[in-house]
Amino acid sequence: MTEDPSRPVAGGWRDGDPVGERRWAEWAAPLELDSGESLPGVRIAYQTWGRLNTRRTNAVLVLHALTGDSHVTGAVGPGHPSPGWWEGLVGPGLPLDTDRLLVVAPNVLGGCQGSTGPSSTAEDGRPWGSRFPRITIRDTVRAEEVLADTLGIDSWAAVIGGSMGGMRALEWAVTFPDRVRRALVLACPAATTAWQIAWTSPQLHAIRSDPDWLGGDYHGTGRSPTAGLGVARRIAHITYRGTREFDDRFGRDPQVGEVPALGGRFAVESYLDHHAGKLARRFDPASYVLLTEAMNGHDVGRGRGGVADALRRMPERTLVAGVSSDHLYPLEQQEEIARHLPVPASARVITSPHGHDGFLVQVDQVAALVKELLTDAG
Repeated sequence: MTEDPSRPVAGGWRDGDPVGERRWAEWAAPLELDSGESLPGVRIAYQTWGRLNTRRTNAVLVLHALTGDSHVTGAVGPGHPSPGWWEGLVGPGLPLDTDRLLVVAPNVLGGCQGSTGPSSTAEDGRPWGSRFPRITIRDTVRAEEVLADTLGIDSWAAVIGGSMGGMRALEWAVTFPDRVRRALVLACPAATTAWQIAWTSPQLHAIRSDPDWLGGDYHGTGRSPTAGLGVARRIAHITYRGTREFDDRFGRDPQVGEVPALGGRFAVESYLDHHAGKLARRFDPASYVLLTEAMNGHDVGRGRGGVADALRRMPERTLVAGVSSDHLYPLEQQEEIARHLPVPASARVITSPHGHDGFLVQVDQVAALVKELLTDAG
């Protein structure tokens, strides 16, 4: 790319814009998908912090998990119903130091926070709904590649992600090895297992069994399968947290002011209800289904001679870490990734009682990994 880095580009980004504001990159050329179908036009929402240097070598891509978005850091505000999901990592003097790095965080293709997904309007003026094509993790990365082109970023100083974001980080590095110089892969597998797919099955059934699902075509009807999404979130949240955490945190305590023996809730039930309602207010059930199925299909070795051969394409500067109490994506899966890297290593351990969500909670430990990865970057 030869453009002046301060010139406006298709997504509306330009050097000097206020940081942390949501922007959009749009392109009309079809995005070809693994399924053989194509999307006739794509929009990707994203946020940036920092500035791209004149050599275009200091950009870092941060990739969110299933129900995350581009809002890595920042307060609640218009378009941002929740505070940043990785507060303490991005900013001046922080591990992702915006005094020397440009941090880019896209909302995933198929999502519902500004990027093209089932709730988006198709060419015929109606919501995509059930007509939205199946996508893979690789498809999401191809859309992010176009975003990188739009922003004039030839290669990333680093790609960082956890859970679904870790799957995308793997695919980025293996699909486009010349465009990823470092990678931090957190709490994800090289390929999704039967155990993980099994946990998602009742979640998907809960959403599709909701009377308001309407075959996936509820958008614009005034109805939404939020009850089904709430059940899915309750199931998922149990897998995201540590097995001992609930006992230590809630025990058998009743919810304040309620008596379980008389139909009231235990405190842990109230906790799950809270998270179910919180997600239902901000996330589209169809995106949840679409992205969950994409995660179920994740296999970095597909069509590449298997996992071991694929992982040998990763950058030499790759760190892999898992959470000590993660029973959804256990440490053995991160050990498999680390073992097959170009420079074989052991997976780093994030010590946490919080289960899979430990990579989001233990920011200090993740910060140390980011600092190590980005030594001399930029």
